[in-house]
Amino acid sequence: MQSFDLSRIAWQEVAADGSKYALLEGDKTVPGGCFSYLFFLPAGLWDRPHWHTGDARILVLQGALKVGRGPVFDKGATRLYPAQSLLVVPRDEIHFDGADIDTLVFGVATGPWETRYTQPG
Repeated sequence: MQSFDLSRIAWQEVAADGSKYALLEGDKTVPGGCFSYLFFLPAGLWDRPHWHTGDARILVLQGALKVGRGPVFDKGATRLYPAQSLLVVPRDEIHFDGADIDTLVFGVATGPWETRYTQPG
């Protein structure tokens, strides 16, 4: 399994919770346009239920992503996607995700892209 040198990635967004986002190519604001990105979830990070305005295809590059579907946040109701897993998250599908170990995902999605939470946070 390949390991990625995270220090060499030009992260555009680094959040206080340790998550990181890098747009690799494309423009996520263009309707119907395709773009690709990397997203890093540090160990222990969980994102509350939300949905996106476009479809996403996710490849887990490193670590293991846990994804639950629906508006009820329940870590016990997740599916584990280890490194080399591919999953599709359709637009408007409410889901939540997290990781017990540092996890890096590569995504390809369509715009316009926004993340909308089901509850204020």
